[in-house]
Amino acid sequence: MIALCLATIAAGLLLRRFGMGLGLPFGVVKHGGSLLWGTMVYWLMTIIALRRPASWLAILAALVALCVELSRLYHTPWLDSFRLTTPGALLLGRVFSPWNLVAYAAGIALGWATDLCIARGRS
Repeated sequence: MIALCLATIAAGLLLRRFGMGLGLPFGVVKHGGSLLWGTMVYWLMTIIALRRPASWLAILAALVALCVELSRLYHTPWLDSFRLTTPGALLLGRVFSPWNLVAYAAGIALGWATDLCIARGRS
């Protein structure tokens, strides 16, 4: 799962860095990155909460994603300063958007489905 998490992070960074240059539409780059972020959160949950049911991990990932998105509505000078940095923008984002929640849900569903396929392949 660590390898999947790292591969998802790499894919998200590559999409954000080179997506527009490859001629991909802005929406694909923006929401594709958010989708991959949601998938990464799911993989992190599989690493942290080992041996939990996949449905439990998906719910936990959705709660984390919701909290991060809602945190964008909270502003303090130090938090806004952190959000202006590259790590802050990648981890927390800058602006609240309900569309991000849709993209995160799709990414979490992608991670969950992949996890179930991997589990079926093992048994």
